[in-house]
Amino acid sequence: MVYMNKRQQPQGLKYRQEQGEQLMDRETILVVDDSREIVYSISELLKYEGYQVVKAYDGMEALDALEKEKIDLILLDVMMPKMNGLSALMKLRERHRIPVIILSAKTEESDKVSGLVLGADDYVEKPYNASELIARVKAHLRRYHAWGGAAPKTDEDRIVNGGLVLDKKQRLVIVEGEEVHLTATEYKILELLMEHPGQVFSAEQIYENVWQESANFAVENTVMVHIRHIREKVEIDTRKPRYVKVVWGIGYKMEKYK
Repeated sequence: MVYMNKRQQPQGLKYRQEQGEQLMDRETILVVDDSREIVYSISELLKYEGYQVVKAYDGMEALDALEKEKIDLILLDVMMPKMNGLSALMKLRERHRIPVIILSAKTEESDKVSGLVLGADDYVEKPYNASELIARVKAHLRRYHAWGGAAPKTDEDRIVNGGLVLDKKQRLVIVEGEEVHLTATEYKILELLMEHPGQVFSAEQIYENVWQESANFAVENTVMVHIRHIREKVEIDTRKPRYVKVVWGIGYKMEKYK
């Protein structure tokens, strides 16, 4: 039997304590992709670089992991079952300012744009380059910690109402994580309603605000047609609209959600 002398014992204890502290100080990255092969390969790469890894295979699992673990950065795929990456991104941005890097295939250009509009910090194309991925991870972690992991700030260029997002700067509309394409007039009407959630606008008021002309007797039908087209694009069920509501005999309003 080998006995340690009194000098050796504290050194061994100190070494284990230092190792434990280093482990606790390691940054944790959440990898989210429905492909287990991709999750495994990225996880091994990150572990080699000294990061701790939490794995998830759809948006629901990712949100659940955020509640249970202290996450420093998220690598997020877009196309996934149960809840896709963009929907998960919308949900997590309500409470977290953690840097998010979208993993997107070259063919998914609209997903990249939608991801950035919804609050992603960056994107990496699949198949990914290992050196580029690690460089981006390190850059965003440095920036995140330099800012002290600040809470989400109000963005004056984005209006968010439930699952509906309107980006004024890029003139984009996202519904439940999916980009929808509106005409210029439809966009202006939706912008007016979203800027004043809960406020009822008559057809005449909408016409004068959007068309910048005095309303006449024919404007009601014109506005009604545009509202119908907007609802066809932003509502999941036009028979039971969630966002753009008709107030019978008065006009239209945007229902307010958190």
